[in-house]
Amino acid sequence: MKPTRRAALCATAALLLAGPAWAQDKWASRPIKLIVPYLAGTAPDTSARTLADAMGPLLGQSIVVDNRPGAAGNLGAQIAARSAPDGLTWVYAASPMAASMRMYKKPGFDVLKDFTMVGRVSMSDLVVIAQADAGLRNIADLVERARKSPKGLAYASGGIGSPAHMGAELMLQTAGIEANHVPFKGASDSVTAVIGKQVDFALAITSVALTQIKSGRVVPLAITSAQRNPVLPQVPTLVEQGLAGAVMVSFGGLAVPAGTPAPIVARINEVLRMALAKPDVKAAIEGQGSIPAPSSPQEYAEVMRAEIDKTERMMKAARLEPN
Repeated sequence: MKPTRRAALCATAALLLAGPAWAQDKWASRPIKLIVPYLAGTAPDTSARTLADAMGPLLGQSIVVDNRPGAAGNLGAQIAARSAPDGLTWVYAASPMAASMRMYKKPGFDVLKDFTMVGRVSMSDLVVIAQADAGLRNIADLVERARKSPKGLAYASGGIGSPAHMGAELMLQTAGIEANHVPFKGASDSVTAVIGKQVDFALAITSVALTQIKSGRVVPLAITSAQRNPVLPQVPTLVEQGLAGAVMVSFGGLAVPAGTPAPIVARINEVLRMALAKPDVKAAIEGQGSIPAPSSPQEYAEVMRAEIDKTERMMKAARLEPN
């Protein structure tokens, strides 16, 4: 254990022994850093900033969002994993952190060993979208078109190995059809590709495609979660359309470096739940097409573990090898 890490642990232990009041909030003696392993303006960043604004006053301390994009989110996770376990460094721990355990041979961190999960923030689904004038209105139409197309249909995703790519391959495999994958640099680009008729359809995070769906520029064919999305209640799920084996959701939450004292983890979880119960926070998350989904630290750790296993199955469906 490095001296700085040992010193942080000793200092935190001293605070916890000082009494219940210290154990709850006095550890937050300095501004809290919330590392977001993604670019500013992305959905995780927006959620993190909403939480920072809501949780800071509850703890009596400012929470500073620190964007550390790079290496598909692995860079920010590596920085967070090396931080002192004193409760003053958090990381926005989303499903890609779990997926990296199988996507990369050397991601630079272990999501289950280097972190203690604090709790889930929200869940998001993906939506299957098609060109507005393509005559496709549901998954049955897509399957029929794929089987009749001599050259095969083309679909877009936010990149090779992205949740949209693997989710699409899982959907295609479940439906018993094939389509040509055309990767783009991000989810927004994949939606634009559908609008521009570069591809026939795409899977995209619902929050990213929502504006174009509401404008009528693309048509939603299905939601990938097990339940309908309240933002798009008219769109049936893949389960409703006979593809129960292709359910897929993404999620986001908070984590801290492993070794962070349990009372601090419990207090952060408590404040996280309080923030998610606020009407304005709930509205902000739902406005992105996500659903607030608080959990205990233990429950979120199990969610992460299950995502690792599911990533392995989806990689096999997509015929992907670790990078």
